[in-house]
Amino acid sequence: MTTGSVCVIGATGQIGRAAVRALAAEGWRVRAASRGGGRDESWPAEVVSVAVDRDDDAAVAALIGDGCDVVLDCVAYGRAHARQLLGLADRIGSAVVISTAAVYEDDQGRGFGTQDRPDGAPRYPLPLTESQRTVPPGDGYGGRKVALERELLAAGDRLPTTLLRAGAIHGPHCRTPRELYFVKRALDGRPVRILAYGGRSRFHPVHVDNLAELVRLAAHRPGSRVLNAGDPQAPTVADIAAAVDGVLGVRGEQVLIAGEPPNPQVGSTPWSLAHPMVFDMSAAERELGYRPVTGYPESLPATVAWLADRLADTPDWRAAFPDMAAAYDPMCDLFDYAAEDAWLRGGGHSLAP
Repeated sequence: MTTGSVCVIGATGQIGRAAVRALAAEGWRVRAASRGGGRDESWPAEVVSVAVDRDDDAAVAALIGDGCDVVLDCVAYGRAHARQLLGLADRIGSAVVISTAAVYEDDQGRGFGTQDRPDGAPRYPLPLTESQRTVPPGDGYGGRKVALERELLAAGDRLPTTLLRAGAIHGPHCRTPRELYFVKRALDGRPVRILAYGGRSRFHPVHVDNLAELVRLAAHRPGSRVLNAGDPQAPTVADIAAAVDGVLGVRGEQVLIAGEPPNPQVGSTPWSLAHPMVFDMSAAERELGYRPVTGYPESLPATVAWLADRLADTPDWRAAFPDMAAAYDPMCDLFDYAAEDAWLRGGGHSLAP
C-alpha cells in the first residue's frame, strides 16, 4: 500500500500512542502532536514529536504546514474543532476522527445520560448499526460529538472524514481505565465482586490496537462515513471480572444482583448498563476490510500489568488516575468497600438466580 504523511493530534493519549506506532510501522511519515510534545518509547526515531495546543488554531495550522495526506484527530470535540479542521481542508487529503458510542440513543430517545429516566434505561437494538438514531447536538459529551460529526459529514466533499464511534476503549495508558475496578479489588484481596443486572451488562469494548488498525485502514481508503469501532467479542461484565481475576491468579466470589444497583456504591461498575450495547461491525469489515488484530481476553494481560505497575508506583488510585476519580467520584466511590460490606451484612438483597 502507498503511504505518505500523517499528522496525529492527541498523539500521546491512549489512542494516539497505538495509532502512531501502527502508522509508523507501515512506513507513514508521522508528525505526532500533543500538548507536551512528548513521545512514546515504542515509536521509531523517525516519528517527529511536536508540542501543539489543540485549541490554538495557529498552532494546528502550523502542524499541518504545507499539507499532509491524512490527519488523525484523537481529541476533536464539538463544532469548533470540526470547523478548525475544515478551515485547513485545502491542505489535508483526508481525516480520521475519533467519535464515541455515546452519540447513540434508542428508539425512545434514551441515551447514555438517561439511565435514570422514569421510562427506563436505554434499550439499543442488537446488534447496533451506524444507522441508529443519535442524540441531538448539544452541550453534553454525546451531543458535542454529534455536532462534530455532523459538521464534518456535511463537508465531506471538501474533507473526506472517517468518524470512528469507539466503544469502551481499553488497553495501556488509559486515563479512565475501566479494568481498574476489578484489578484494584483483586490486588486489595477483596473476596467478592458485586455486579448489578445479574452480571449480564455488555458494553462493547475496543482495544487501542484495534482502533489503530481501523485508523490505518481508513488512511488508505478516504471517505465520508461513520463506523463503529469494536473488538471481535463483547464480554459480559461477569466475564470481565473473572478474566481479570484469572490474569492475577485470584478467584473472587461473584455476587449477582438481579436488577439495578441498590445504591451508587454497590454493584455499579464502569460497564454496568441495564441493557446491552453490542456493535454491528459489518460496515467496517465491508468498507475498510477490517479484521481485528486482537481480542479482549488475549489483550487483557498487558492492560492488567500496566494497571498493577501504576498502582505499585502510586498506591492512591485517585493520584494514579485523577481523570478516573474525576469521572466517577462525583457520582460514587468506586472502591467503597465499607458500603459493600454493610449491604452484604444487611441480608435483604435480591440476588440473581
